[in-house]
Amino acid sequence: MSAIAHCIAGVLDQEAMAEIIESFAHVAEFKPGARVKTFRGSARGVVVRIAADGRVVWKADGSDSELMASAASLLPETPIP
Repeated sequence: MSAIAHCIAGVLDQEAMAEIIESFAHVAEFKPGARVKTFRGSARGVVVRIAADGRVVWKADGSDSELMASAASLLPETPIP
Protein backbone atom coordinates (compact mmCIF):
# COMPACT_ATOMS: atom_id res chain seq x y z
CA MET A 1 0.00 0.00 0.00
CA SER A 2 1.35 3.46 -0.81
CA ALA A 3 2.21 6.15 1.71
CA ILE A 4 -0.69 8.27 0.44
CA ALA A 5 -3.14 5.42 0.96
CA HIS A 6 -1.80 4.96 4.50
CA CYS A 7 -2.33 8.68 5.14
CA ILE A 8 -5.87 8.65 3.74
CA ALA A 9 -6.68 5.59 5.85
CA GLY A 10 -5.49 7.48 8.92
CA VAL A 11 -2.69 5.02 9.62
CA LEU A 12 0.09 7.61 9.25
CA ASP A 13 0.30 10.72 11.37
CA GLN A 14 1.29 14.09 9.92
CA GLU A 15 4.91 13.85 11.09
CA ALA A 16 5.41 10.44 9.47
CA MET A 17 3.82 11.62 6.22
CA ALA A 18 6.06 14.71 6.14
CA GLU A 19 9.13 12.50 6.67
CA ILE A 20 8.10 10.24 3.79
CA ILE A 21 7.51 13.17 1.44
CA GLU A 22 10.88 14.69 2.37
CA SER A 23 12.56 11.36 1.69
CA PHE A 24 11.17 11.37 -1.87
CA ALA A 25 13.27 14.47 -2.54
CA HIS A 26 16.39 12.38 -2.00
CA VAL A 27 17.49 9.39 -3.96
CA ALA A 28 18.19 6.78 -1.34
CA GLU A 29 21.08 4.58 -2.31
CA PHE A 30 21.15 1.93 0.35
CA LYS A 31 24.43 0.17 1.01
CA PRO A 32 25.27 -2.78 3.25
CA GLY A 33 25.48 -1.64 6.87
CA ALA A 34 23.11 1.32 6.37
CA ARG A 35 20.38 1.75 8.99
CA VAL A 36 16.82 1.68 7.60
CA LYS A 37 13.26 1.79 8.86
CA THR A 38 9.83 1.11 7.41
CA PHE A 39 7.53 4.00 6.45
CA ARG A 40 5.59 3.78 9.68
CA GLY A 41 8.74 3.27 11.71
CA SER A 42 7.36 0.01 13.08
CA ALA A 43 10.54 -1.86 12.13
CA ARG A 44 14.15 -0.79 12.03
CA GLY A 45 17.21 -2.68 10.93
CA VAL A 46 20.37 -2.91 8.84
CA VAL A 47 20.87 -3.43 5.11
CA VAL A 48 22.60 -6.76 4.42
CA ARG A 49 22.95 -6.48 0.64
CA ILE A 50 21.28 -5.23 -2.52
CA ALA A 51 19.77 -8.03 -4.63
CA ALA A 52 20.46 -8.24 -8.37
CA ASP A 53 16.95 -6.93 -9.09
CA GLY A 54 17.54 -3.83 -6.92
CA ARG A 55 15.53 -4.92 -3.90
CA VAL A 56 17.04 -4.35 -0.47
CA VAL A 57 17.83 -7.36 1.71
CA TRP A 58 17.81 -6.29 5.36
CA LYS A 59 17.60 -7.67 8.89
CA ALA A 60 15.26 -6.19 11.45
CA ASP A 61 16.78 -5.36 14.82
CA GLY A 62 16.69 -8.39 17.10
CA SER A 63 16.09 -10.86 14.27
CA ASP A 64 18.30 -13.24 12.33
CA SER A 65 15.79 -13.47 9.47
CA GLU A 66 16.51 -11.65 6.23
CA LEU A 67 13.73 -9.51 4.82
CA MET A 68 13.46 -8.26 1.25
CA ALA A 69 11.85 -4.96 0.28
CA SER A 70 11.85 -2.48 -2.55
CA ALA A 71 14.06 0.51 -1.89
CA ALA A 72 10.95 2.69 -2.19
CA SER A 73 9.38 1.01 0.84
CA LEU A 74 12.25 1.82 3.21
CA LEU A 75 13.60 5.05 4.62
CA PRO A 76 17.11 5.81 5.82
CA GLU A 77 17.01 5.84 9.62
CA THR A 78 19.06 9.01 9.70
CA PRO A 79 18.24 11.82 7.26
CA ILE A 80 20.34 12.10 4.13
CA PRO A 81 22.33 15.38 4.31
